[in-house]
Amino acid sequence: MKYSVKVDAFEGPLDLLLHLITSYEVDIYDIPVAAITEQYMNYIHTMQELKLDVASEYLVMAATLLAIKSKMLLPKQEVQDFDQQMEIEMDEDPREDLVRRLIEYRKFKQAAVGLKEKETARSMIFTREAMDLTYYESQEEDVNPVANVTIYDMLAAMQKIFTKKLEKAPRRTTIERQEIPIETRMKQIINDIRSSGRRKFSELFASSNREHLVVTFLAVLELMKTKDVTCEQENNFSEIFIYATKENEV
Repeated sequence: MKYSVKVDAFEGPLDLLLHLITSYEVDIYDIPVAAITEQYMNYIHTMQELKLDVASEYLVMAATLLAIKSKMLLPKQEVQDFDQQMEIEMDEDPREDLVRRLIEYRKFKQAAVGLKEKETARSMIFTREAMDLTYYESQEEDVNPVANVTIYDMLAAMQKIFTKKLEKAPRRTTIERQEIPIETRMKQIINDIRSSGRRKFSELFASSNREHLVVTFLAVLELMKTKDVTCEQENNFSEIFIYATKENEV
């Protein structure tokens, strides 16, 4: 059984590239194309492995990165004329256009954050008389169901799980039918988290069955979407913890 899911948290290939540059703390003006391309392709392969709907713009960016990587591997042309050499050196960096696009995207992204903060601040201004807001303060933690964890962090965690489990699992020559619906797996996960208080993301993937891993991942995404769970991560690439946020049944 195949599941085709499009996750709203994806904002495009430039957003993914900027996430990688930030996570690996590299200079945006001197991008290590080989390393970033490898990580970008890992994310694309993980999306495809999880049967997520990968937009064509992600594949276009993948082709662009591979083209840049190829150009940077070509030997530099030797010229005798000094003026011609200076002109070639000024135009030879194939990363220039990508860097410009990333910088522009980062500006707009930061501007969007600023506008969102202004919108939030403006929404807190009321013309009515003062009232007790204690209830709303207690609900403030539920505003952001993903907490400080992004979809890219979830994909990175899934990469590790696939590497640990699927590479060690014996290769099968038959196709197994998936018996667990996403709704059933969601109930199992939320009940498990409520009974224990919290769960590590990796602890939810006890099985080595590929379909079970995929259904579990999609179930976690759906629980995040419905705000039944909150995910938290202390540092980049560290363990992700999942907490229950609601008492109602899934």
